[in-house]
Amino acid sequence: MLSTLQPPRSLSLLPLRRFQSSRPIVSAAASSSSTISPPQSQILTTRRSLLSGETTAVEIAKSYLSRIRLTEPQLKCFLHVSENVLKDAEEIDQRIAKGEELGPLAGVLIGVKDNICTEGMPSTAASRILEHYRPPFDATAIKKIKELGGIVVGKTNMDEFGMGSTTEASAFQVTANPWDLTRVPGGSSGGSAAAVAARQCMVSLGSDTGGSVRQPASFCGVVGLKPTYGRVSRFGLMAYASSLDVIGCFGSTVADAGMLLHAISGYDRFDSTSSKQDVPEFQSQFLSVDHFESKPLKGVKVGIIRETLEDGVDSGVKSATQEAASHLEALGCILTEVSLPSFSLGLPAYYVIASSESSSNLSRYDGVRYGNQVMAEELNRLYERSRGEGFGGEVKMRILMGTYALSAGYYDAYYKRAQQVRTLIQKDFKAALEQNDILISPAAPSAAYKIGEKKNDPLAMYAGDIMTVNVNLAGLPAVVLPCGLVEGGPSGLPVGLQMIGAAFDEEKLLRVGHIFEQTLKGSGFVPPLLANVA
Repeated sequence: MLSTLQPPRSLSLLPLRRFQSSRPIVSAAASSSSTISPPQSQILTTRRSLLSGETTAVEIAKSYLSRIRLTEPQLKCFLHVSENVLKDAEEIDQRIAKGEELGPLAGVLIGVKDNICTEGMPSTAASRILEHYRPPFDATAIKKIKELGGIVVGKTNMDEFGMGSTTEASAFQVTANPWDLTRVPGGSSGGSAAAVAARQCMVSLGSDTGGSVRQPASFCGVVGLKPTYGRVSRFGLMAYASSLDVIGCFGSTVADAGMLLHAISGYDRFDSTSSKQDVPEFQSQFLSVDHFESKPLKGVKVGIIRETLEDGVDSGVKSATQEAASHLEALGCILTEVSLPSFSLGLPAYYVIASSESSSNLSRYDGVRYGNQVMAEELNRLYERSRGEGFGGEVKMRILMGTYALSAGYYDAYYKRAQQVRTLIQKDFKAALEQNDILISPAAPSAAYKIGEKKNDPLAMYAGDIMTVNVNLAGLPAVVLPCGLVEGGPSGLPVGLQMIGAAFDEEKLLRVGHIFEQTLKGSGFVPPLLANVA
């Protein structure tokens, strides 16, 4: 049945390449295969195909909608698929016929995490309390995407209000990992990551508060890009923890994620935390592999974070990370080991700060101003029932934790101390990045785990964020890209390498990531669900 997903012959979508593997633990960097071509940009390929007349936007849209119909019953990536996809595609074809100029995202199908507001389309944050909410406006990121010709294909599933690491905390459904349908896709942006991995959309938007773009990117074998705090406007992003939240990007290649980031970046007067920092032309970093020198990253200083390869990290993840580091060294990088003394303090500090800010941000959902209302005769009872029936268990627990941390007598002991730890983490990163161009680590201590495996053990689930939360506390940019496979599932499970850069230095991260990806032999990370798609 999956063979029917094959697009029409005239459709110039990228061929889906399998990662060839027969060993229990496999690193792409160590693979001897050289027959698989480097991954390419679906955004650029789509643009070339449209402008050459090789295909139409409607044909592309129909192909992806067909793939969604066939794979969605198994994956459950989307909470809502737009009714306007074909209409939007027709408008692009009409503009081409008239010879009008096309935006850089023309014809690109984009999935959007359900906590990012889209005008006239359900935007629920995967919560019952917003079950029927359709915002009357677009988030700034969505507005920019539409202005550049992008087509929003639908709203993707997530952990309720972004609180979770598996997408099991959604009030509506559990999303499966395309690499193994019995495993989680990660979270909280699991729907967005799985949709890109399954080629249900070309790219997607997620949000990253403590790793919610990067961890699911690692679990699903796609690229996940978290920008510097302030690089992208948060206007229209439903707040979880305002000092940590950022909108991030998923793509099947570094180039796609980088071009999507460029499209949504820039200052926004509707967001007081957005930066006026200039946005570089990221596309200039995405050279063809034919233009690379023998040592294209010669002189780039790379620091391996010692604390991320110690006890608690699966051996397969360690091996894949170390071999990825060796691949960077082969490309000319200068590798050193760095220590972040405050690294282990990041996880508890993050959960205190995030829970405290969420208890404040979610107070607006009271059944009066926002959210579904449950009728009651007395006001306090109305609040109690509306919030009690509208919020899920994970959200309630974090609200209670945050309220406790902010309460009189505990503020100094918890919230204030967590902010002091945050300052230490920022100083440690600053010192390390003064000596290195980028830092690297695993994106998660393990590959994707089974659905239900950690649902009843929240501490074990929270520990899975240990590689990513410090980056949010420091407000730095990071990109995760697949670097190998470990044993598990029908044909192995992907492992992601995290690259961390200095503030507003996404350009360097994208350059290093693109070269790493293009020179990684045997690097077609396509899940077995799509094995029969040519």
